Amino acid sequence: MTAPIVLSCVTIDSADPSRLAEFYSALLDWRIMHAEDEYALITDGKSVLCFGFVPGHTAAPWPDDAAHPKRVHLDMNVADIDQATDLAVALGATIPEFQPGLNPDWDNQLPWGVVLDPEGHPICLNLRE
Repeated sequence: MTAPIVLSCVTIDSADPSRLAEFYSALLDWRIMHAEDEYALITDGKSVLCFGFVPGHTAAPWPDDAAHPKRVHLDMNVADIDQATDLAVALGATIPEFQPGLNPDWDNQLPWGVVLDPEGHPICLNLRE
């Protein structure tokens, strides 16, 4: 019998782990468990999100392209895309021009918006009723 494997955390490469921990902690209303120059982590008591320092790190551009593919992005369920976007921007996110999930011609799909965290990692804000 194989021992169970349990995901303990997801680590996002970062130029400033403490800054990203502060951003995501405020965005998600999670607690900062640890923050220093090299590493930071936040939690809601069940899940953990970590940020690790990588010298010279920059996020891939949004939208990605063949020369610079996206490395990671997070999907978050929200009750109101505009409200979640406003909060993210107030905390330091930016709104990119490219918003594929807000295309009104898409059928049978709930809308979703994109913001970029303070380092440029995309966050998809998915409308969930």
